[in-house]
Amino acid sequence: MERYRVQPNTHVKLKEWDPNDKSLFPDGGKKKGRKALLALNARLEVLQEKLYAESKHKVLLILQAMDTGGKDGTIRHVFEGVNPQGVQVASFKKPTSIELAHDYLWRVHQQVPAKGNIVIFNRSHYEDVLVVRVHNLVPKSVWSKRYEHINAFEKMLADEGTTIIKIFLHIDLDEQKERLQARLDEPDKNWKFNPADLSERKLWGDYIKAYEDVLSKTSTEWAPWYIIPANRKWYRNLVVASIIIKTLEGLNIQLPKVDFDPKAIHIE
Repeated sequence: MERYRVQPNTHVKLKEWDPNDKSLFPDGGKKKGRKALLALNARLEVLQEKLYAESKHKVLLILQAMDTGGKDGTIRHVFEGVNPQGVQVASFKKPTSIELAHDYLWRVHQQVPAKGNIVIFNRSHYEDVLVVRVHNLVPKSVWSKRYEHINAFEKMLADEGTTIIKIFLHIDLDEQKERLQARLDEPDKNWKFNPADLSERKLWGDYIKAYEDVLSKTSTEWAPWYIIPANRKWYRNLVVASIIIKTLEGLNIQLPKVDFDPKAIHIE
């Protein structure tokens, strides 16, 4: 998985990252990929149950992508079968008036995981250096300081015991076109289409520059970014699941020991 990790102090150029890459599963395809994902789902289910039972570690998974990048699909497929009791999804949409009355990290901090839990951010505080930047919602003198704020915020979370995984789902402009068209062509996907997505699509180049700065300036040892090839959905799911599993296995999670002898107890 290290090939997809952005090393700290790296200057990222997304044109150098192939969204069609499938080098970790070169002989695979959608059918084989789905079969392989089932085994990863089962492994993740075991690890998540141990995480919840031990109630020691906290895991934050941050998902970012261009429109149609596949955040919802990734969550649905990677976490299929996992006990929802210990997994929550937080989505950050347009800030409310109350949220705007506070600093931009206020609403985010309230959603971070407690011990034993995995929280998935579907979009995140990074919107405040992406959408805010591209649409000139605040001056550059304001948003340009936020990379430092975010790194410090994530460092605090890490120091307090949160394991942070940041995923950028990387698709290209042609793939986005196909996915937007599918939302128009398939009746059961019409609800997903938002005409405003076409306006955002025209800003593709501006978003690429904004993402390159995010990936370059905020991939740290304590909160690394992974750039995931996401044109192939099956491959995207395999890589994201593998990264999460590898990270959880590195925590050496143990089921809690009980203070009684199960064999000595007889239920009548």
